[in-house]
Amino acid sequence: MPGDGQGAYKTHRYRDLFAEQGHTAAESRAKIEKAFQQLFHGDGQEECIYFETGANANGTLAYMTDWANNDARTEGMSYGMMIAVELGKKREFDALWNWANTYMLITDAKNPSAGYFAWSMNTDGTPRSTGPAPDGEEYFTMALYFAAHRWGNGKGIYNYQAEADKILRGMRHHADLTGTSPFRVHPGDAPFTPPDHPWPSPNQHRMEAEAKAGGASPQTFRFNRGPHAEEIGPMVEEPHFMIRFVPNLPGGVTDASYHLPAFYELWARWGPVEDRAFWAKAADVSRDFFNRVTGPETGLTPERSNFDGTTVMGFNGEATPFMYDSWRSVSNWSVDYSWWGKDDRETALSDRIQKFLYGQGIDKFADTYTLDGKPTSTRHSTGIVSTTAVGSLAATDGPVAKAFVDALWKTPVPSGEQRYYDGLLYLMSLMHCSGNFRIIEAAQSR
Repeated sequence: MPGDGQGAYKTHRYRDLFAEQGHTAAESRAKIEKAFQQLFHGDGQEECIYFETGANANGTLAYMTDWANNDARTEGMSYGMMIAVELGKKREFDALWNWANTYMLITDAKNPSAGYFAWSMNTDGTPRSTGPAPDGEEYFTMALYFAAHRWGNGKGIYNYQAEADKILRGMRHHADLTGTSPFRVHPGDAPFTPPDHPWPSPNQHRMEAEAKAGGASPQTFRFNRGPHAEEIGPMVEEPHFMIRFVPNLPGGVTDASYHLPAFYELWARWGPVEDRAFWAKAADVSRDFFNRVTGPETGLTPERSNFDGTTVMGFNGEATPFMYDSWRSVSNWSVDYSWWGKDDRETALSDRIQKFLYGQGIDKFADTYTLDGKPTSTRHSTGIVSTTAVGSLAATDGPVAKAFVDALWKTPVPSGEQRYYDGLLYLMSLMHCSGNFRIIEAAQSR
């Protein structure tokens, strides 16, 4: 059994950063509930991202939508489930899990990603992808373990413990499978070929309008539309004890924001016995990895890295920058520090990124940068404000750390086109900073 560290897992004490700045626990709970109600049950055009869409034999179906891109993603589905289990919202949790199993779970045996969840789907349940992204599987797993402990296990897909074990085993032990596209998500589907143009969405329309007004033309990812072979394997890079960006073989890279040592420690205690040592090692590896890939002056993490920590070079020959995925890294290492307290270097990392962004202007820092700190956008996004406030769980206590917590407290619930990613990170960050995002243990888990 790995050591328990000095964090909340051992002490059962969770810092309330808002209380430390004069706000009551009741005020924090009201702010969290307001955000939940708006994002899950608010106005359908401007506020909510959770939509119930009928039922099947397993009960109510619901999805979380990335409103700006017109799709449902495993990222958002799993975040929604995590929020729901932490706040005791069983109806919403079960409805999201039912939709994910019904539409996203890849069941066609000819698809080499079988057993994983397709990372992006249209909200009618038809595919936009036929392969996975591991951050969704990671949050699905953790949310399901918490659900098993909070509500107990039911039958079928609601045997939360069995479902979590199944996903976690697959992440490490998925067979190396090869197939030739086009692939299906389910056996009865038509083969899926990506379109030859971007999916229509508010984000795409905005970028096209900006280009017409004299801005840069939107960068468009071109799908490989012709038949091609793919080899899909585990979601972890076994020799490096790391999560992969995608499970395609051979080769591959990782993404610092996918590294979740706080979760890995729990999987080393609750997961399949044969994999527990692996996850214990992975937690230590991730802590070291954060220190190897952060900018030495900025604390910014690249959106992609090689497994040895070197930077991935993009198609333009430049280093992969700090992008939207990267916002989550500071929260990941800071929650790890809060729950486990095993690596004091995480304090230095939070201090570094907070100092850098504070120096850019607490109310105006950009949301994307080169690793050496040159802004590549003009937006000041709620999502990065929120996750950097979570950084204060690990940061040295002082005016800078307090400024980020205060900024989060004063930020309204996101609405409008960008409310999906900003809103989910905002709500989870409120929960973290108030001490309301906790390890949910079974009565006999220790």
